[in-house]
Amino acid sequence: MKDKFFSYIQVLQDQITKKLEEIDGEAHFQEDIWERPEGGGGRSRVIENGAVFEKGGVNISAVHGALPQSMQNYFGVEDVDFFACGLSLVLHPKNPMVPTVHANWRYFEMYDQEGHIVDQWFGGGQDLTPYYLFEEDVIHFHRICKRACDLHDPTFYSEFKKKCDSYFWNAHRDEARGVGGLFFDYCRAADQMDLGQWFDFVTEVGNSFLEAYIPIVIKRKNIEYKPAQREWQEIRRGRYVEFNLVHDKGTLFGLKTNGRIESILMSLPPHVQWRYDHHPKKGSEEERLLKILQSPKDWV
Repeated sequence: MKDKFFSYIQVLQDQITKKLEEIDGEAHFQEDIWERPEGGGGRSRVIENGAVFEKGGVNISAVHGALPQSMQNYFGVEDVDFFACGLSLVLHPKNPMVPTVHANWRYFEMYDQEGHIVDQWFGGGQDLTPYYLFEEDVIHFHRICKRACDLHDPTFYSEFKKKCDSYFWNAHRDEARGVGGLFFDYCRAADQMDLGQWFDFVTEVGNSFLEAYIPIVIKRKNIEYKPAQREWQEIRRGRYVEFNLVHDKGTLFGLKTNGRIESILMSLPPHVQWRYDHHPKKGSEEERLLKILQSPKDWV
């Protein structure tokens, strides 16, 4: 399964980066092949200063070795080895009318000292972080997520949408990072489906990503915007940074397992602001977005 899934994310990375370069029309992804001293490595691709994408990364990795003590404590296990592979992407568009997007699809195995698999699971998801709320865009994104889920289980969308709203919650701000999408983790063979069926589901979601996001980019990338709207985008990006550094489990796992720091922190936007005690004007589009983030809603 690990070979099968790693082969899949290699192909998916090619498909996604090719399409993003086509949409940007100006910038190209810089590729870095890296190795992890303890075992494994990855292929990072980063785009910067494009016509559409100010910064973005589409990274794959496959790492293995002894699970560090801190992560043993986290998972509640003794001395075990692990294998983890996945694709992780974050895109920060230049135009504040185009939302930031994040996605991740991953597979994990744990082994005892004899090398036998003692646990294995899939995880992943995708979520949207707009700076200005176009409800039809959010509905489109969620419809594609729901369709991918419904092909495998009619309960999945509702379940994984709620988990997404719960996970991407900036508790210290009491607001959501964005307008959600899907989040699922610890999808094991003992759950609703066998491991092969989970593979089919996760790849269905991964294959739907471009259809969920690219039409939104095309629709909004040429809208004119004012300096004040750009400032609002940078202020909201600050909340994005806060979540990734304070709450995100993927960032924590990468840092605790001696992951490649440039790849782990590629999710951070290049231009960010933190304004002291900032509040948008009453009745403004900015305030409208905040109200939605403070009380997640059902979009489809």
